[in-house]
Amino acid sequence: MTFTFVTLFPNLIEGYFQDSILKRALDAERFTIAFQNPRAWSHSKHKKVDDTAFGGGAGMLMSPQPLYDTLENLQQEHNDLHVIFTTPVGKPFTQNDAKRLAGKKHIVLVSGRYEGIDERVMERYADELFSIGDYILTGGELPSLVLCDAIARNIEGVLGNSSSLDVESFETHLLEAPSFTKPQHFRGLSAPSEYLKGNHSKIAALKIGLSECKTKFFRPKRLITEQKRKLYEK
Repeated sequence: MTFTFVTLFPNLIEGYFQDSILKRALDAERFTIAFQNPRAWSHSKHKKVDDTAFGGGAGMLMSPQPLYDTLENLQQEHNDLHVIFTTPVGKPFTQNDAKRLAGKKHIVLVSGRYEGIDERVMERYADELFSIGDYILTGGELPSLVLCDAIARNIEGVLGNSSSLDVESFETHLLEAPSFTKPQHFRGLSAPSEYLKGNHSKIAALKIGLSECKTKFFRPKRLITEQKRKLYEK
């Protein structure tokens, strides 16, 4: 798997891969990363990459030519590209998307800046548009990193213990149960004693109950959706 980041600010992204799990996976060549800066493809004398928006409005837009040429060159040099733009108007990114995309050979993550990207570039090159939430950031680098992290950890060999994927939130309709470690008693707070008794069936039942409580409190719509799904299957 290769991730190519199309960004005006590669340094904002590159440092994320200098430590921890993703660094080890990168060193082990479980995946590779590359960068393309649209500024390098600008035809402007001063390598300009933005311009005012038609119809007025505050701020600048990323102009089409540098991005268009960047992506065109990538398509000419590589096969099996899957081009993703991160944008607040895109489809909400989910764990199912992360798992599905982990099977791709080469993902291109395009990070916007300023007030966004000329729509014609996305119409021409986007395979998918994703949003990581209903809020606005100063650029697309953070969303691109979020997608990369979520996708990469589903690539075989990236996590030291792949079975840890099975018990995470969003693998079912429930959020993950609370987790605890030593000591059992800490500053007047205690971990559930059932976790320490070794009865795995009771521990599993307790975790399911706690997961249901957490989901009901934080994400009640997930429970409602699951109930509707089961009714539909009947």
